[in-house]
Amino acid sequence: MQPPPQFADPVDPTRVRTLPRHFAWVDHRLRDRLRALSLEEIALVFFLHLAADKSGLSFWSDATVARKLPLAEGDVIQARVRLVARGLVAYRYPLYQLLPLADERS
Repeated sequence: MQPPPQFADPVDPTRVRTLPRHFAWVDHRLRDRLRALSLEEIALVFFLHLAADKSGLSFWSDATVARKLPLAEGDVIQARVRLVARGLVAYRYPLYQLLPLADERS
């Protein structure tokens, strides 16, 4: 679907972003799953996307993630448990792994 012509150009053409070498990407299909996630889960999964290497791996500790977001460490742990249960993240101390999204079936 193409945007209408009046929306095809940047609002501020002098400030168009460029992708840095360290650019993180998020599978756009995740937006279809956001409604089912708590705010803590959304914060954690996006933080992990920003922190992960090209294989989706991150070694950030729960305490550090909690300080960065800011959340209680217990909230980070609970969010991680729920993301693991949802199949979005795998975890083996101290390693997080972002998992590929499976196609949802209607």
